[in-house]
Amino acid sequence: MAQNVNVVGPDFLTLQVRDLERSKQFYTDLVGFHTVPTKVPNAAVLGSQPIRVALRQATDDLDAASKVGWGVVIWIKSEDPDKLAGKLADHDVPIVKPLCDGSCGREFIFEDPDGYRITIYEGQPD
Repeated sequence: MAQNVNVVGPDFLTLQVRDLERSKQFYTDLVGFHTVPTKVPNAAVLGSQPIRVALRQATDDLDAASKVGWGVVIWIKSEDPDKLAGKLADHDVPIVKPLCDGSCGREFIFEDPDGYRITIYEGQPD
């Protein structure tokens, strides 16, 4: 019989990036996050809730992977997906799934400077 493990759930998410300053600027200026203080060198922590997201200078060779994050879907809730989709499109950010009505409200998928595909969604009504 398996031993009971006290797993709580996801608490922190980190994206390894090729250029920390470029990614930090992308996620703050275009996506709309702010950064919070961190003691971790070569990292920027985004002030997201309920799960913190960090950007970290890559320690793995991201160019050796055919697609970064392939098979992992990251969903980030937005108060106004339509507005964010327009802003990203205006800055030539690749939109890989156009804005649409989905099972969780308005949603779309964009590709960040490192090739991570991020789903932005409105969230289900309460």
